[in-house]
Amino acid sequence: MHAEPEPLAFDGVGGVRIAGDRRGDPSRPPVLFLHGGGQTRHSWGGTAAAVAARGWQALTLDARGHGETDWASDGDYRLVSFAGDVEAVVRSLGEPVVLVGASLGGLTSIMLEGEQHPGTARAVVLVDIIPAMERGGADRIQDFMAEYVTAGFASLEEAADAIAAYNPHRERPRDLSGLERNLRRRDGRWYWHWDPRFLGGIADLPPADMLDVERLDRAVANMAVPILLVRGRMSDLVSEDGARQFLDRFPHVEYVDVSGAGHMVVGDRNDAFTEAVVGFLDRHHI
Repeated sequence: MHAEPEPLAFDGVGGVRIAGDRRGDPSRPPVLFLHGGGQTRHSWGGTAAAVAARGWQALTLDARGHGETDWASDGDYRLVSFAGDVEAVVRSLGEPVVLVGASLGGLTSIMLEGEQHPGTARAVVLVDIIPAMERGGADRIQDFMAEYVTAGFASLEEAADAIAAYNPHRERPRDLSGLERNLRRRDGRWYWHWDPRFLGGIADLPPADMLDVERLDRAVANMAVPILLVRGRMSDLVSEDGARQFLDRFPHVEYVDVSGAGHMVVGDRNDAFTEAVVGFLDRHHI
């Protein structure tokens, strides 16, 4: 049995209160996990527990507008603001961290370490994300998120069916308690646990900087820390050709291609993903 995580709270940009969890010894080197858009910190549970068991301090955060973290009162969901929140968390910890970022969390890591605040990270793991993501895959994700944002779901079973249709390669879970953490019940229906204004075209300050490939490529070029790209082999967001072009441009980036996984690598093949992260940390003596 793993010990229960310790709840944490931090102050982010503009007074946004950031919710998080800690697993492991606070005196050990910190590994900070940043989830993807529309997810919560609970998506990292298995990997965070394993990383803590191996001797690191594992920290998971809910990004602004997601989970138990505050929604941005001014609708500010720019990538630079996500990065600013993380910088504030790291500053409060008092030492650089390993950033492990999935999708939105990975782009946040690039913006933070490569442009906004170099020296925040001692290493970066990008989970199925590169600056030049496939537009078709990105549109598919946004369409899925937007489809149920207003109507919600009549039940957890209906939500599980929708997710299974979106991710047909993943077995539909029988235990829906994990899904319940990503939804909130309101007026008899279940809704995604994130601010609808986060979606492009709705937010007052949307994350349009996520699509600035040249800016993000420059940020990667500025990152003077070890970097690992973990791709899901069935991903429609990071194609094999896209990954190879990224690696050709940035040959210092290490690479793991996880079979049997799509864009949601952590949920699809948590065992292989965790092994890749732990191996990366060990290789670099973090």
